[in-house]
Amino acid sequence: MAVKNLINLGCLFPQVGCAQFSEKPSVYACLGLKCSEFIGFSGNHAIRCLGDQNCSSNSASELPSVVDNRESSLANKLQKDLTSLPRPLSVSDFSTFPSHGSKVRVSFKGEPGSYSEDAALKAYPQCETVPCNEFEDAFKAVELWIADRAVLPIENSLSGSIHRNYDLLLRHRLHIVGEVQLPVNFCLLALPGIPLERLKRVLSHPQALAQSDNFLSKLGVVRENFEDTAGAAQLVVSKRMFDAGVIATARAAEIYGLNIVAKAIQDEPDNFTRFIILARDPIIPRTDKAFKTSIVFTLEEGPGVIFKALAVFALRDINLTKIESRPQRKQPLRVVDDSNNGTAKYFDYLFYIDFEASMAESRAQNALGHLQEFATFLRILGSYPIDAAA
Repeated sequence: MAVKNLINLGCLFPQVGCAQFSEKPSVYACLGLKCSEFIGFSGNHAIRCLGDQNCSSNSASELPSVVDNRESSLANKLQKDLTSLPRPLSVSDFSTFPSHGSKVRVSFKGEPGSYSEDAALKAYPQCETVPCNEFEDAFKAVELWIADRAVLPIENSLSGSIHRNYDLLLRHRLHIVGEVQLPVNFCLLALPGIPLERLKRVLSHPQALAQSDNFLSKLGVVRENFEDTAGAAQLVVSKRMFDAGVIATARAAEIYGLNIVAKAIQDEPDNFTRFIILARDPIIPRTDKAFKTSIVFTLEEGPGVIFKALAVFALRDINLTKIESRPQRKQPLRVVDDSNNGTAKYFDYLFYIDFEASMAESRAQNALGHLQEFATFLRILGSYPIDAAA
């Protein structure tokens, strides 16, 4: 097929925020896959293909031969259009980032179409998302008023806690104002027209690859780590990787013009990730609905101190839902014994606890008052509604 004209190819990749796509972008419609003169719409723009109309062949074996020197300019254009997607923010961007009115802006780590963005959209369906390069960039975006909220993963039902975000909670002064429980549904994506059996390798985040081990083992593909699921999808498109699949979200397939060749490929069907929502200011705790409170504290050295700390909640019938310990960064070692045999040193820990009670309740206030009697440090990270809908 000789492609002579393509109208508004750039509009195949509109700016991605919280918009819902009603039409799947036909990214490869003019690279030899089935098409006609009128391909479809992207936004309000019509896309058409001129030249030989006999381009209905979508045989996988014929695809590589379609992209030849005559389409090199089109391939270069496609590469440029991928860069029109929102670029994840880094710290250097924050001083010049424009304001977009009163619409709620939610920062997250990753590219558009990632699972973190799905969590942001679940929490705020009408939001404008702000992709960031790193977890800490998502924190700073809120601190510097670039975003109103940050949505960050804190634990997964299979792989456990995301320790980096626990450390960042203590380093930054943001408040937890909500949580989102997101079921994990891994989809295997590939370029249009590429069947499952043609895939030789699969790219994705290491956790996505590990949690889809059974499926990938049966498929017999090489696994390649990538730091972000949606970023892996973008790479497969930009490099025209005809032998590669990617594990990502269904939204990533829509955004990058990929096909879903397999759904729900995760090993465990009951796989959930819990995300926390952060803001500059805390919300006012209430008692008319189920609330959760998150705290962090340190304890003096001595026998039974952890038991005493946990007892302040048990005595008041408060249920603990999460206990996490992390070594202190600034003074990680504590001298316990100084004898003739030498000095013994052990890690000094921070303890993170989530409990089911609102700080508006007297039992929660009394429990923390009791804890302060022997805690050397105590900070309330947030008191917020429980997300019971997964």
